[in-house]
Amino acid sequence: MGYFHQKNPMIIPVPGNKTIEEHFGIPSTSTKEVSIAHMIAPPGWGEPFQTPNFDEWTLMVRGKKQIEVDGEVLILSAGESILIQKGSRVRYSNPFSEDAEYWSLCKPAFTIEAVNREEE
Repeated sequence: MGYFHQKNPMIIPVPGNKTIEEHFGIPSTSTKEVSIAHMIAPPGWGEPFQTPNFDEWTLMVRGKKQIEVDGEVLILSAGESILIQKGSRVRYSNPFSEDAEYWSLCKPAFTIEAVNREEE
């Protein structure tokens, strides 16, 4: 068969009430080459700095997301996208008053070991 129709993305539990629905990746489909997930980060959500060993593309659907990368602060708004290249020191957060809805693609696939999160 030349396709895989994902009908049941895996819900990944994370702290801070962030929702992750992984469509493709190691936990959901055993795909190591790439992970694709739909995410909703509530107001006030944030995570520590990290230096991932993968490239990560983000496509904003609704709301805004703050990205601190290599000493620069960027605001990603609905309809915009960004590529954070592996080896960049980055922190993602939603300090805004509405949910941040976005899609994330990581290549190779996201793993907790490859994200290299710093202690808070």
